Amino acid sequence: MKIIAIIPARMGSSRFPGKPMAKIHGIPMIGHCYFRTRMCQDLIETYVATCDQEIYDYIESIGGRAIMTLDTHERATDRTAEAMLKIEEEMGEQVDIVVMVQGDEPMVTPEMISQSLSPFTKDESVNVVNLMAHMKTVNEFEDPNEVKVVVDKNSNAIYFSREPIPSRKKGIDQVPMLKQVCIIPFKRDYLLKFNETPETELEQIESVDMMRIIENGGKVRMVMTDAESLSVDTEEDRQRTEEMMQHDSLIKKYVSS
Repeated sequence: MKIIAIIPARMGSSRFPGKPMAKIHGIPMIGHCYFRTRMCQDLIETYVATCDQEIYDYIESIGGRAIMTLDTHERATDRTAEAMLKIEEEMGEQVDIVVMVQGDEPMVTPEMISQSLSPFTKDESVNVVNLMAHMKTVNEFEDPNEVKVVVDKNSNAIYFSREPIPSRKKGIDQVPMLKQVCIIPFKRDYLLKFNETPETELEQIESVDMMRIIENGGKVRMVMTDAESLSVDTEEDRQRTEEMMQHDSLIKKYVSS
């Protein structure tokens, strides 16, 4: 299979403006995402999709592949799809799977990407996969910046929310506290179909685009990862991530770059 990774990134984050270029151990966050993603041997190439010249120039300066996209996209999936079509035009052929890696996941590992791809080889009905991880604290569980997920017995998502789900307010404290980890591979045609589907009410209410699939009767396969990861939405998250990456073994493989 021809599999590429696309990292959508823009400077205009409402919660943390300019965060792709915010430095962690001296390297812009988008650089960490790019270097670590392209280590995955399952990928034929890794790209950064952006509407900002600053991000484009930085990725080019480190020998990476960057794709300029429209500045009107509100969803990362829209930016990813536009970039994918441009990449296919350059390649002269279509890809089979595109892995969307959010640009605020600087602790991504090549193993996490491989984990997210594993369902495609086992079940032909799988069209889209999300990683998920256990949350260790109630504070994290109650943080609206973290997207929570509940799953069925077949590891398909039942619901996503920024609220704590399932509820701890019914006298049961020990509930499964699972979060979405934004490494999301799509089958190529399914990504295009997804972007052609109108946004749904629950997607807008929860501000989680995977709800569009669930509301329309589709399946989102979830895969558990034990890898430690943190999505950076605030300056506090950046500082915490810098601490968590203090002894990160992968940094040594690209810091000289």
